[in-house]
Amino acid sequence: MKAVNHVAISVVSVTLFFLLWQIAGERQWVDPLLLPPLSDLAETTVELLHDGYRQVPLWQHIAISLARALSAFAVAIACGIPLGLLMGLSEPIAAALNPFVQFLRPLPKIALIPLAVVWLGIGESSKFFLIFIATFLSVVVGAAAAVERVGGARIRVAQSLGASRRQIFWRVVLPETLPELFTSVRLSIGVGWTSLIAAELVAATSGLGWMVINASAYLRTDIVMIGILLLGAIGYMLDLAIVGLQKWLVPWAGKDA
Repeated sequence: MKAVNHVAISVVSVTLFFLLWQIAGERQWVDPLLLPPLSDLAETTVELLHDGYRQVPLWQHIAISLARALSAFAVAIACGIPLGLLMGLSEPIAAALNPFVQFLRPLPKIALIPLAVVWLGIGESSKFFLIFIATFLSVVVGAAAAVERVGGARIRVAQSLGASRRQIFWRVVLPETLPELFTSVRLSIGVGWTSLIAAELVAATSGLGWMVINASAYLRTDIVMIGILLLGAIGYMLDLAIVGLQKWLVPWAGKDA
């Protein structure tokens, strides 16, 4: 399918969805308390832009959440990719670390909140930790799996040509794993972004996740929906940024060798 057709279909489907949402709200097919119409959300958005939420400007809620998430993402990727590659290249290291990684990875990160508070307090460190650990574990698993899928024939050819282990890594293993690494990073950032709300449950007074949780306690469904739409839109833009970076740095991804 051509890119233009793909975008056109996406735009039409999203437009129809929002149109149906507005009609359902206006005609009260659904209780407005449960699903406010888009017109109400637009009015609430204007109020938030003007007055903020709980004396905090809306842009500041967005900036705080992004700062928390992006800092954790950067450290998780910087630590997780080398460790995952090392696990993929060394069976003893993989055997030693894999039980811990596989035990912690599926563990609901909200279950770690009490420990995060005890260990790190209620400041930014505990929030950073919850987002970091969710992202880090997924990056490690993805990087290790990417190395395991490297074609053994290519490595043997490089060895037969006299390439050293360092040369094999930089010229065979890394170029072949880069597309998989970007895919792992995309998935891991998605997991880390979803843990933002859990992180902002820890004594936060600002941030999009906190705004959603706090507004739900007062049955402000309009603010909850705005927060959810913002979280989804920002997550989507982060994903598009990673895809664009992948196309720039790994132009051979998806092409036959």
